Amino acid sequence: MNEYLKTFICNEDGAVTVDWVVITAAVVGLGVGVVTTLLAANNSIGNRVASTMNAAEIQSLNLE
Repeated sequence: MNEYLKTFICNEDGAVTVDWVVITAAVVGLGVGVVTTLLAANNSIGNRVASTMNAAEIQSLNLE
């Protein structure tokens, strides 16, 4: 039993898989954070542009 535990503790076969899972989760988390931030900023800028365009007056061109 001691020999089995010793080989189990020293075995590193699944360590790379765990590393990839952690790295992938971190990348996905950062991606979600960036997208959320950019969407909020785009909505704010879009609202300001829309209000500016709605407030603008168009002058008529009289060709007579």
